Amino acid sequence: MAEEGAAAGGAVGEKVIHTYPLIRHCDMSEEMRIEAMELSVTACEKFSQNNEMAARMVKETMDKKFGPAFHVVVGESYGFEITYECTTICYMYFGGNQAVCIWKCS
Repeated sequence: MAEEGAAAGGAVGEKVIHTYPLIRHCDMSEEMRIEAMELSVTACEKFSQNNEMAARMVKETMDKKFGPAFHVVVGESYGFEITYECTTICYMYFGGNQAVCIWKCS
């Protein structure tokens, strides 16, 4: 009887997919953070099937706006350990499990 009530209740065990960027760690200025978030969302939506092109779009735009030597990783199920300049890293999730990591290292 309890199982029927839970099943009839709806969202038991459903996966929640976020359609907004969920920032896990960010050490950027407000302007840079907003630009990185908006740019990541645009790139991931535009190149939803091609992570390499999404990363390239984010990197080239960040290089033009904030100076060279930005690095970008877009994908699922990866780990990393990096060295970066202070106040230039942002790690976020978009669309559930799509991760975007942006950092600057000269």
